[in-house]
Amino acid sequence: MFNKKIGLILVLALAAGLGLLAAQKFFGPAVPAAQWPATQAVTLFPQPRLLPPFSLRQSDGTQLADGELKGHWTLVFLGFTFCPDICPTTLAELAQAQAQWKDLPDSTRPRVLFVSVDPERDTPVRIGEYAHAFHADTLAATADVPTLENFAKSLGFVFMKVPGKGFDENPNDYSMDHSSAIAVMDPEGRLAGLIRPPFQPKAIAADMRVLTEAASK
Repeated sequence: MFNKKIGLILVLALAAGLGLLAAQKFFGPAVPAAQWPATQAVTLFPQPRLLPPFSLRQSDGTQLADGELKGHWTLVFLGFTFCPDICPTTLAELAQAQAQWKDLPDSTRPRVLFVSVDPERDTPVRIGEYAHAFHADTLAATADVPTLENFAKSLGFVFMKVPGKGFDENPNDYSMDHSSAIAVMDPEGRLAGLIRPPFQPKAIAADMRVLTEAASK
C-alpha cells in the first residue's frame, strides 16, 4: 500500500505529465523551431508561447517582471533552498554551463533564473545567498504562493508541499515536490522550449551559445 508521500509524488508526476501533454498538443510535435539552429539538450517548440504578466521578488528586493527577461535567453528552474539533492545538483550543473559561456557579451549572455517555490522559509536574502553560492550571475526570485502557482503553470510546471512525519508538531517539517525540467525562454521573453533531465552541462552550454549567436544576427 502506498504511503501518503508516495501518493503525493505520483499525483505531482501525473500533473506534470498532463501539463507536458497539453503543451505538446498546443505546440505540436517537439521539434526545433525553424528560425533557430539545431540543438542537443534544448527541445525547442515549433512556436514560442507568450507568458501572462508576472511579477516576482528578486533576492535584492527588486521586482522581476516579464518584460525584464527580454534581450537574453533565460533558463528557469524551480526549486527551494532546503532541497536535499535535485536543486543543488541542477544548480551545480547549470553553473558548469554558465562557466562555458562567460566569454559572451554581457548584453546578450544567457541567464539562469532560480525561482523558489517555498516562500514560507526562503526569504529573498536566503535564496540570493543560496543561488550565488553556485554562480554569482544566477538570478534568484520568489513570490507568494498564488503568484508562484500561476508562474509555474504558465511554464507547464507544478509544485506541491509535502508535510513530513513531524509536521503537526513542527510546521517547518515539510518538503516541496516540483517539476525538475528547465524552462527555456527566448530573448522576447517567451517560453521557447524545455531541457529535461539528465542534464549535460556541455550540451546545454553549446546550445545556449549557438542560440545566443543566432539571435544576435
